[in-house]
Amino acid sequence: MFKILMICAIVGLAAAFPEGTPDEVILRSEDVRPDGFESKLELTNGINERRSGDEHGNIRGSFNYTSPEGEHVLITYVADENGYQPSGAVLPTPPPIPVEIQRALEWIALHPYVEKEETETEAEEEKEE
Repeated sequence: MFKILMICAIVGLAAAFPEGTPDEVILRSEDVRPDGFESKLELTNGINERRSGDEHGNIRGSFNYTSPEGEHVLITYVADENGYQPSGAVLPTPPPIPVEIQRALEWIALHPYVEKEETETEAEEEKEE
């Protein structure tokens, strides 16, 4: 799982690089901790990434960069037994549930479907037919 998360982080950083800029230089990179790891990466073009993990494979981190449109992008994430969970203002969010559907869901919750058991008279009527 750790290898997959490291590959995803590297791919994310690679996607943040604009094409045609091979002159980016690593300013600082550290990996130190016997009970897990801690890593910091800072490039001259303003891309920063920080992450730390423990011996159980839980990872917390963040990365930021400036998009080609000039917008500052910051993504924080947690990767643990529940999967990769990113958060940030630039990530898409689902639209709100329409009021009509919300009312319908509330009505369904208050009035659950209950199957009717056959009574003896209904069973007798079926036999006669």
